[in-house]
Amino acid sequence: MGLLDKLKSLFGGAPKAAPENKAPEPVKKEVLPPKKEEVKVTKPKVAYVHLSGCTGCLVSLADTYEKLLDVLGAVDMVYNLTLADARTLPEGKFDIAIVEGAVCLQDEESVHLIKEAREKAGLVVAYGGCAATGNVLNNSRGGQWNQPQHESFVPINRVIKVDAYIPGCPPSPEIIYNFCIAAVTGDTEYLKPFMANEAGGYHCGCDLNTRIIENSLCMGCGTCAASCPTRAIEMVYGRPSFNNIRCIKCGACSFACPRSFLPVSKIKGQMV
Repeated sequence: MGLLDKLKSLFGGAPKAAPENKAPEPVKKEVLPPKKEEVKVTKPKVAYVHLSGCTGCLVSLADTYEKLLDVLGAVDMVYNLTLADARTLPEGKFDIAIVEGAVCLQDEESVHLIKEAREKAGLVVAYGGCAATGNVLNNSRGGQWNQPQHESFVPINRVIKVDAYIPGCPPSPEIIYNFCIAAVTGDTEYLKPFMANEAGGYHCGCDLNTRIIENSLCMGCGTCAASCPTRAIEMVYGRPSFNNIRCIKCGACSFACPRSFLPVSKIKGQMV
């Protein structure tokens, strides 16, 4: 046995036998296993509709920094005047319409746009205080120099049916990111508090006082006061005190409150 045969035998190979005068065997072709078909994941088509607002909600979306790439990578952005090269809503249906800003009833183009978005979208999300509750635009009286006739601004649920709400002026980057990822992955448990039957489309400090404080659910954490963009909430003796003059009805306090996200049965289960 030669050296090469010994090495092969050490590594599990059979030693080379002495050659015999036999006809050469036909060469066997190696049969490769069939390739597995690649499963293509369809990204949800998203249209970002901008109505009457300050664009602060879109800035808050951009404030997610590197997470913005995760959001944009998880969806197919088919319409966005700022981030996508598209000036009109795409033909056919799309999955989600994210709407920023209130609807100006004197602006026929805005009314037509929001109605078209409702017809084409499977899910309409009122994004930000102006779209969800009307926010400061509830008090608009018109008279602007460029469009003095624009005086009636309403939340989008006054014109179309809304499926989900993300209040705030603007909503926090974390809420935006979590909502988008939950929508893409189908996390219905996380999305439940945002749905229309839960959110209702109208929240302010008075609602928080009625739903949380008067039901002895407030734990005095101060999250509502910290989330208020106009400082309309002050913590007094461990409980929030509301200034109705400063309140712009953006809904940020209700959606920041950790008690508003938990049903009463779950809260009781966690109490010791």
